[in-house]
Amino acid sequence: MYKERNIDAALYTWSKRSNHKTLLLRGARQVGKSTAVRHLGERFESFVEINFDKQKSFHALFNGDLDAHVIASQIANITGKTVLPGKTLLFFDEIQACPNAILSLRFFYEDYPELHVIAAGSLLEFALAELPTFGVGRLQSLFMYPMCFDEFLKATGNAGLIIEREKAASTLPLNEAFHKKLVQQFRNYIMIGGLPEVVCKWEETGDYLQCQELQDQLVISYEDDFAKYKKKANPELLRRVLRSAAVQITNKFIYAQASSEKSEKIREALNLLTMAGLLIPVTRTDANGLPLGSEADSTYQKILVFDSGILLRLLNLSLGSIQHITEEILTANEADLVNKGKIVEMIAGLEIMKHMPDTLRHEMYYWVRQEKSSQAEVDYLEPYKGQILPIEIKAETQGGMKSLWTFMRNKKLDYALRCSLENFGQFDYTDKETENAIRHVDVYPLYAISQMPIFK
Repeated sequence: MYKERNIDAALYTWSKRSNHKTLLLRGARQVGKSTAVRHLGERFESFVEINFDKQKSFHALFNGDLDAHVIASQIANITGKTVLPGKTLLFFDEIQACPNAILSLRFFYEDYPELHVIAAGSLLEFALAELPTFGVGRLQSLFMYPMCFDEFLKATGNAGLIIEREKAASTLPLNEAFHKKLVQQFRNYIMIGGLPEVVCKWEETGDYLQCQELQDQLVISYEDDFAKYKKKANPELLRRVLRSAAVQITNKFIYAQASSEKSEKIREALNLLTMAGLLIPVTRTDANGLPLGSEADSTYQKILVFDSGILLRLLNLSLGSIQHITEEILTANEADLVNKGKIVEMIAGLEIMKHMPDTLRHEMYYWVRQEKSSQAEVDYLEPYKGQILPIEIKAETQGGMKSLWTFMRNKKLDYALRCSLENFGQFDYTDKETENAIRHVDVYPLYAISQMPIFK
């Protein structure tokens, strides 16, 4: 049975536009791109799928003139399926395996705009980077990620918890019984992650071990792909950098901890893993104003692994045993899990990213001050109503949030968010160091990041 995805609404909207562009669906392997497109294909009279990795004979159709009408007619003749404008969804999967097919996409838009065409590929970003042009302005991109927590709840039969949760707000805490149920489901989500195949295994079996076995196989498949990334990339270095990123999550990424290779080689490996969607950088910024990227320092980043379930398996490979981490996820009290668990901070960042518009690749930022005896860090920064909105992942008392108060004082801000595993809430902080200025903080549980005001 198909598991509902947030991307479905965007795909449906695209399909109904009279002036739709050819669509690129972008994202890492195994996040559900092909399945989502096939689900959309059920709304059309006919659905034609070409997988350029498996069906290599189709490459020949793109070796000559890239005439969209001719190519569509040839595909219809070969597959025996109808290809008609307005009635057919033509899906080019693993299109990175056929660069000429990528080049043809612009001509489908220019010469055959009535036909609905979607292209996807797990290593698409590498192919796009190597092409001189692939139809800028003529193609639309949508970015897809592993399931967010809300999608996980729906996929596991817990959609009712979302309905109850959305009745709550920072001014109206959630019923305690529902709060506890959501905290437990969030613990499960940390362990399982959001890769659809693993989520389905969890729904089917409720067995962490079976899910971990599947995740281990997925890690192997990701690492098997490394040989395809780029001829000059060393697959073994890519493995070391990926596993080091897992160990270093939410800390500044230190190249020397990843490998003894030269820093430029490690940087190249890091960039390739980012292009593949397996790693997500969060860049330090001075944050004196918007846009946040104008004062960003790309040499100072913390790195997130794209899925918590895969992260845990990478940690198991790197550390030998993560039993203590697993026990903490499943049994630690809420405050300890948030304050001591770097995994939770990572998931919060991923949740923020997943709920951003899917038409753009969202860039993430944080603030850190490194001074002797005066270190301070704010986990995530987002633009909101023309100002910078600091987001702290903490479960501490008001007085313990010194980094946040320092940042708000220095940047003259009066509003922030705190995410934790406590219930919804809010409080005001009187900053005695700045003429008793009032700093207002809204508290959103980690299981309710989708309800934060930046998404409304």
